[in-house]
Amino acid sequence: MLPTDPGVGEFLVRGSLEIEGRLVDASNATLLCGIEADGVVAQCVYKPVRGERPLWDFPDGTLAGREVAAYLVSVAAGLPLIPPTVLRDGPFGPGMVQLWIETKEGDDLVDVLPPDEVPQGWRAILHAHDRFGDPAVLAHSNALPVALLSALDIVINNADRKGGHVLHGTDGGVYGVDHGISLHQDHKLRTVLWGWAGEALPDEAVDALHSLNAALRGPLPADLAEHITRAEISALSTRVKALLAAPVYPVPDEDGRPIPWPAF
Repeated sequence: MLPTDPGVGEFLVRGSLEIEGRLVDASNATLLCGIEADGVVAQCVYKPVRGERPLWDFPDGTLAGREVAAYLVSVAAGLPLIPPTVLRDGPFGPGMVQLWIETKEGDDLVDVLPPDEVPQGWRAILHAHDRFGDPAVLAHSNALPVALLSALDIVINNADRKGGHVLHGTDGGVYGVDHGISLHQDHKLRTVLWGWAGEALPDEAVDALHSLNAALRGPLPADLAEHITRAEISALSTRVKALLAAPVYPVPDEDGRPIPWPAF
């Protein structure tokens, strides 16, 4: 099943889950599952709420709920950049269930490379040295879907856009995953996708902002209220309006911590 298939959301809600393993690099309980309904079989990620570690700066709601809220925002903006995501019951209780994205090994969109190996057109973010003292560059693809994902991160105030959270699917799509610490009302943007800092947003991003702004005047706030606070919904609307008024990618705050650590 593909993220764009009709009925994928209902499939994720109704399908029976069978745990296949655990993603051990994740900081919270993250389980890889098989999911089956009506003879259709796929894989998904299941993050039970009971496996979440409390965060002092994200005290409200659940990380699972924030993942679903980020997906709802992406849908309302018309940006298919987050895999279909639902909140449902599972083997360890309620949790987030998200369609698994198959990727091709070596087809990365964010990487740390020697300076002479950075692909042409990529955006360099950080120049440093590796553990052997050799020069290294943190860089990312300049592709439009990555630029749109960077814009979406601004909107959802993503506090943890690591390089490993940007996936190039075997279906050709670009997807962002792991949005459990997003949508806070306070500024918390931390990302590796700073390559367009200070540049104008692409027209496609501006169109998405208009769609999202219209949705925020409709039923979207009620849907989001199941997962995030009123203050966070208000802050989301404020960010959208601010970007529409000045459609430019922000620049990193020199006094802050604009890149998550680790970066992958």
